[in-house]
Amino acid sequence: MTRRNSLMALVASGMAAIPAFSASSAIHLHVDLFVDPNREQEMVDNFHKIFKPTISRQPGFVEVRLVKLREVKFGQPPAPPKYRLLISFQTEELREKWVASADHQRAWPAIEKTLTGQKFTAVLFDVQ
Repeated sequence: MTRRNSLMALVASGMAAIPAFSASSAIHLHVDLFVDPNREQEMVDNFHKIFKPTISRQPGFVEVRLVKLREVKFGQPPAPPKYRLLISFQTEELREKWVASADHQRAWPAIEKTLTGQKFTAVLFDVQ
């Protein structure tokens, strides 16, 4: 077997080991964050340094993003939250395992300690 054939076989065998996943079966959790205005930069830093690296290692994790409201183009602006966490997992059951994990118990407080008042709202969506 040539080196090229060996590499191709290695790549093919690795692809077979990846479980089938359809992005259309994912769930999205949108979490509006009521961030203390004096702690915005701390929250953003904690997201990038603590929360994102931790959640990214979880089984079933698809994606996480932190977005900041720039402007309202049409309609009424949302209440005070100008930050939203967009969290996506392959299934709701895998997301719930992440929430119950010791990793979540270490990572979430880094975000939560920068929140105020109501702290957050969370809305769950199925991808269609």
